[in-house]
Formats: sequence, structure tokens, C-alpha cells
Amino acid sequence: MARAKSYPPGVHVPSLTWFQGTQEQEIDWDVQRKHLEFLVKSGLHGIVIAGTNGEAVTLNHTEKAALVKLTRELATQHGRPDLPITLGCGGSTTRDVIAETRLAAEAGADFALVLVPSYFHFAMTEDAIVAFFEELADASPVPVVIYNFPGVVAGLDVNSEMLSKLGKHPNIVGVKLTCGGIAKVARVRAEFDPLDFSALAGQSDWLVPALSTGGTGVITGVANLFPKCCIRIYDLYTQGKEKEASLAQLKLAQMEWGFGKGGINGTKWVVAKMLGYPQESCHCRRPYPQYSDAKKQAWIYETCNILSEEEKAL
Repeated sequence: MARAKSYPPGVHVPSLTWFQGTQEQEIDWDVQRKHLEFLVKSGLHGIVIAGTNGEAVTLNHTEKAALVKLTRELATQHGRPDLPITLGCGGSTTRDVIAETRLAAEAGADFALVLVPSYFHFAMTEDAIVAFFEELADASPVPVVIYNFPGVVAGLDVNSEMLSKLGKHPNIVGVKLTCGGIAKVARVRAEFDPLDFSALAGQSDWLVPALSTGGTGVITGVANLFPKCCIRIYDLYTQGKEKEASLAQLKLAQMEWGFGKGGINGTKWVVAKMLGYPQESCHCRRPYPQYSDAKKQAWIYETCNILSEEEKAL
């Protein structure tokens, strides 16, 4: 198998998925189109569909495919036909995840972002996890990016030894580290050329530290609201303006605590409020509770609003 294409460096956004305020909670395609258009036009280096922020576990195959196709359609309309699109592919069995990577290819996605299957977490030894990713990568028609997020997969962690093995597979091209493992970034870069296998931060509040130890970028939910602020930090650092990048990083880290503490429902609430989307479309699919506490709403708005003027100025 030939080495797959590299995962593009820069700032990628896991797009939020917007639902109608009805009992059925079907996708609100009007808001979805508006939001994806906002992301495409912002200049982000890539868009992730059906990530954690996109509520992947609530989406069916038809919805995932439609979201990818809409993203490609909008990217093409706005002069970015080759915008990298990544689809979150998951499931409890290897065959189901392989099927989702085929869906990704058919719908027009470029990469698959894949969590460790965790329903039978007690049986998922290090060898089992490595074997899963290797079998998946052998069969996937699109390059695979490992999604290491122990918090949503019963604590299962893809450690540095496992990454050392998996990074050698020609169809595994990167890892998103939502574990916050900054040392993993350095170990990945020490062993691999980023063109073959790269490490990305899983939050933008440690983008500069990740870049400083050999990371190639970030996949961050914050870019749903402040894409240009995130891109600015990346651009400053890669242009050698490390002090300016670090100062911008500190302010963004203060703001990102709103997303971190607010959760996905808080994130959707504040994004809808600040971008002018209908509040009835900001709720997560049930049973995820609504972000309805007035004090929490006031707190997250105040916390996130500190970057509003900077974003508008960029």
C-alpha cells in the first residue's frame, strides 16, 4: 500500500450540527447551511463533519453523507472546491467503522477521524486497539486519523508506544490528541515526518505549545465561533512571531474555558446567540439536556464575548 496523502496542517473545525426545535429534532438545514457557509468563508484549513462537537453518535449514515455533500457543495460555491473535509467514523464493530469510511469516500470526504470502539472497553487491550486501527486502515478508502479522546471512550488511551506502531501504517496519517498529551506531540514528531504521520492538538487553548513541540495544527470547536482568532494564532506562530502568538493564545485560553465548562449544549447555545441563529435550533439531540439555566447562560456569554471585537476586526 502506498503512503496516503498527508493530513493538512492548520486549523480544522468540528462543525456543530443544528437541529429543529421539534419533537423529531431533524437537522435544521437552513441553519446548517448558514453555519457551514460561515465556516467555509472564514478561511479555515479544514472542516470536520460528525466530530464530538457535531454530535456524531446521534447522526445516522444518511445524515452524515448529506452533511459532507453540503459542505463540499458550499466549499465549491465559494471557490474552495478542494477544502479538506474529514468525517467522524465510528461504531462498536470493526466492520461498521469500515463501512463508515466507505460512506465517507462516497460522500466526498477526504479523511476519516476514528475513535477507539469502547462498548466492550474491558476487552480492548493495547494489542486489540492496535489491531483495530490496522485492520481499519487496511480496508479504508480514505486516510485515517486516530481520535484519542479517553473521556468519551471509557478511559481507553492510545499511548505513545501504540502511536509508534500505528504511525508506520501507510494509511494512518495523524492523531488528534484530545487527551491533552503535549508530550505525545513531541514523541510523534521525534519519530515521524509530519508528511507521513502528524499530531494535532484537540483544543485550541494549547495550540502554541503543540506547534512548539512539532504539532501541525489543531481540530478545535472554538473555531465554530472564532475561526479567524484561531487562524491568527496559527499564522503568527508559523510566521515566526512566537511572542505575539503566545499572547493571543493566552487570551483565547481564557475564552475557551467557556466551551470547556459549558459542554456541547452550552457551546451551541452561545454560538447561536452570538451568530444570530434561532434559539430553538441550538439544542442537542435528546437526551442531552438543554442549556437553560439563566446564570450559566450569562456566564458563558460573558466568558466567550471577550474575543468578539477581535474576531470582527480580523
